[in-house]
Amino acid sequence: MNNPNIKLAKFAGFCYGVKRAVETAKKLKDENPDKNIYILGELIHNTDVIHELENLGIRTIYEIPEKGNGICIIRSHGESPEVFERIKNAGFEVVDLTCPDVKKVQQRAIELAQNDYFVVIVGKPNHPEVMAIKANADLYSKNVVVATTIEELEKYEAAIKAHRKVGVVVQTTQMVSSLNLIVNYLNTLAKEVLIYNTICQSTSMRQKEAKELAKESDLMVVVGSKKSANTTHLAEILKDFTKTIHIENDNELEEYKDLFKDVKNIGITAGASTPQVIIDKVIEKIKGGI
Repeated sequence: MNNPNIKLAKFAGFCYGVKRAVETAKKLKDENPDKNIYILGELIHNTDVIHELENLGIRTIYEIPEKGNGICIIRSHGESPEVFERIKNAGFEVVDLTCPDVKKVQQRAIELAQNDYFVVIVGKPNHPEVMAIKANADLYSKNVVVATTIEELEKYEAAIKAHRKVGVVVQTTQMVSSLNLIVNYLNTLAKEVLIYNTICQSTSMRQKEAKELAKESDLMVVVGSKKSANTTHLAEILKDFTKTIHIENDNELEEYKDLFKDVKNIGITAGASTPQVIIDKVIEKIKGGI
């Protein structure tokens, strides 16, 4: 590899919601050294960060115990009102670190449900953020569905036509192309389609900038967890513009080292839950010839 030109995207790494969640969790432990501190589910989609928090004594739990004491953190993806109740009933103090952008989507979905719209959530059904949005809207309506493609929506076609009014919200890390396809389809079925484009600004800016960087790069490196929706979407988008690889950290560069031979321009971007230290290690390894 002959000394390539490496360019890092400005909007790479922690978004403000993730930064706030990680910093607040650490601060809570610092201020309450003798209290048990738990997070329900992984705080963010990044193994290194989860290990770092565990080393500080902040434990990740996946089920709510019948009895507990100390603080239980709600992660940035949010939770259903029922989960909040169960945590309180178990005896925990709840600290809600739901990302403010995710809170807005929940609120929009609730408003649509309350106003008798057929609610369509554009997102992945099994993603924790989407499950929490749906659970909040479900309290006010039986007509709440989740889809990322037209095919997934087709089974609700008759119900949508009968309802006539459709309201749309979007998982914060979705691609705008998915939203557009679904909205175009809904416009053929419903008399009224009310759309809230709730893709967060950080995601939009990250995707837009990465596309521009990809256009002038021979190879794009996307850094971040394979479990992270916004990171996998970034990699999907960029593959249309240039050769793209998606790695979790610098250790995975080894298997792609042949791609780096004779490459002049390398662009690097990273997902919203990727710490700066991991991005730096990737850059260092590429600069060192891998």
